[in-house]
Amino acid sequence: MGTGVLIRMALVGLGGMIGALLRYGVGGAVEGVFNSRFPLGTLMVNTAGCLAIGFLFTLADARGFLTQQFRLFVFVGILGGFTTFPSFGHETFALWREGLPARAVLNAAASMILGLGAVYLGHVIARIIPTNS
Repeated sequence: MGTGVLIRMALVGLGGMIGALLRYGVGGAVEGVFNSRFPLGTLMVNTAGCLAIGFLFTLADARGFLTQQFRLFVFVGILGGFTTFPSFGHETFALWREGLPARAVLNAAASMILGLGAVYLGHVIARIIPTNS
């Protein structure tokens, strides 16, 4: 394994640790405030992650200001550790299994609608920011 691969792995790993810690903090804070049987923490984290990736990826792609290493660190590492679709799947299934199919469907629908809407909103916001050139 070459040095370049090890550096990329370290960037993803460090970013993933940061993202996971952010996910734990944000999700826990939301759940602590609302204390409901609906997985609001996961919904908020997924929506924020989708907004961030829509915004940052559009800026990075259109303006080319992020290096490949920084993209790995942010997109694969931080945002990969922060977003919680595996938790989403588990929590939605658990709601269904607990006899709460309406809440399961609501969680799935809200996650998809808010997530896709947030990616689009991030994209739109990034496109309207004036360039310095």
